[in-house]
Amino acid sequence: MDLVLNVADYYVLTPYVYPASWPEDGTLRQIMSLLVLTNLGAAVLYLGLGAISYFFIFDHNLMKHPHFLENQVKREIKYAMTSLPWISIPTVALFFAEVRGYSKLYDRVDESPLGWPGLFLSMISFLFFTDMCIYWIHRILHHKLIYKLFHKPHHLWKIPTPFASHAFHPVDGFMQGLPYHIYPFLFPLHKVLYLALYIFVNIWTISIHDGDYRVPGGLTSVINGSAHHTDHHLFFDYNYGQYFTLWDRLGGSYRHPSALMGKGPHDQIRKLQAEGKLGDDRVKAKGKVNGHTQRGVTCKEE
Repeated sequence: MDLVLNVADYYVLTPYVYPASWPEDGTLRQIMSLLVLTNLGAAVLYLGLGAISYFFIFDHNLMKHPHFLENQVKREIKYAMTSLPWISIPTVALFFAEVRGYSKLYDRVDESPLGWPGLFLSMISFLFFTDMCIYWIHRILHHKLIYKLFHKPHHLWKIPTPFASHAFHPVDGFMQGLPYHIYPFLFPLHKVLYLALYIFVNIWTISIHDGDYRVPGGLTSVINGSAHHTDHHLFFDYNYGQYFTLWDRLGGSYRHPSALMGKGPHDQIRKLQAEGKLGDDRVKAKGKVNGHTQRGVTCKEE
């Protein structure tokens, strides 16, 4: 994060915002700057990438599904934009520790113990480490003692859009993002690679909510894509993983995507259309936020 802070200081904050008496390495200034940059960056990534996905990738036919809520997109955006500032507070504490040099982030490739191969290995280990941590954090968030307190709001969106990607309760959002911030305190990581991975994480999080269920055939059983994650939203206690299916298989929570077996949301929509039920207001009226059965459309009640 110090790369972003340095650029912001050089081009904007030092010449135009802060008085000359406030040093760039001052604690209060750095915390204030990080709060602004973190919230601005989160909003730009969420709204910008979410909009691109929503308008160019997301299949809007999914909005015909009975489990798609009234004004859902607006509600997703409102929930996310309300939560992100709260999530940023503990996140900034971790960013501040990074800026102050407490992490194992480094600037030059020759500072890596393994050189250029170390960059590739750290990228792979970052993905597997965070995938493992998020699996278990996500699974704990589904425990009956805490699920309704923190994680249930994210499961309001049975048929998610890209804007559901960040629509979390603040505690939920921070906990699931924590592994990304812990990694550089435990393992060496190039600062530019860390920034690139941070952007990738946001892209991936949006992509598994984008309703594009296509996955290369050979990777279906390996990659946790949108089809896998949609089943998590629909059936609750399957497919907790972030990138891979490894931990779901080890933890006995893997479910082969219903969308890839002709039983997914698109198939349900086509079935209801063929039965002449999709346009019936009674179908929507029977829809409930926590997923009760609706005219041929089922998902697990939580």
